[in-house]
Amino acid sequence: MTEITDFDSLRHRAVALRRSGLSLRQIADELQVRSKDLLQRLVEGEPAPEWTKRPRAKDDLRARARKLRRQGWTYDEIKTELGCSKSSVSLWVRDLPKPEPRCTPEEQRARMNAGLAKLRAAQDRERIATRQAATASVGPLSDRELFIIGVALYWAEGTKSKPYARRERVTFVNSDPEMIELFLRWLDLLEVERERVRYCVMIHETADVPGAEQYWADLVGADRSAFNKTTIKKHNPKTVRKNVGETYHGCLVIQVLQSAELYLRVEGWWAGIAAHTRSRLR
Repeated sequence: MTEITDFDSLRHRAVALRRSGLSLRQIADELQVRSKDLLQRLVEGEPAPEWTKRPRAKDDLRARARKLRRQGWTYDEIKTELGCSKSSVSLWVRDLPKPEPRCTPEEQRARMNAGLAKLRAAQDRERIATRQAATASVGPLSDRELFIIGVALYWAEGTKSKPYARRERVTFVNSDPEMIELFLRWLDLLEVERERVRYCVMIHETADVPGAEQYWADLVGADRSAFNKTTIKKHNPKTVRKNVGETYHGCLVIQVLQSAELYLRVEGWWAGIAAHTRSRLR
């Protein structure tokens, strides 16, 4: 009975202190109460004074989100406007009634398509800027750099001799016109006379064969007499070709006559590059 009386008396004092605006710490000091559990029981049901409540950083965002929701904004629109997560928007406004659609399905699709177009345009500008910056960072190439690039390019795309099929001749095949131009500049660096160079177009039969032949002749600046007979690839009707249209010109084969010694030098150059690469990795 004494304990109950003491608690009631203590609670009476604690409630009075709470209503006068004291914090829990101040009440604990005033009543000399060290038990957090007892302190909570003493002030149970009494709200904390306003001055003890910490302002929440997102209170303003929450109020704005609720206002926008009442105006009929969607979660995604509110998220974009306020720069917060969609889950936060849902937490703040989910008790509000769902607004009526502000536009027809057709209008909504049009808005979505317009938004996608704007996004893709921005992404395209970013891609272009990235490529342009990378292009500018290369700068002029020295002869040695062009030499190394040419060796690596040939070893990746050129014909190579095999133990079971000796082909000691420089032959390069590619469909990329810039690769073709780079390879020819490399041959010029190696002082390979253009009279020793022969060309051959490889292309599907469904393409514009005469147009492709003229395209490659103009690109390399060679007379048609330097071109061997075009190799026509038969079309497989079961295959869906994607390399079609006006930009498709097939592949160009570049052969260097009397190039056995040059091929062996290329093999040696590549072996030297590979050896130095291995030594740096160790």
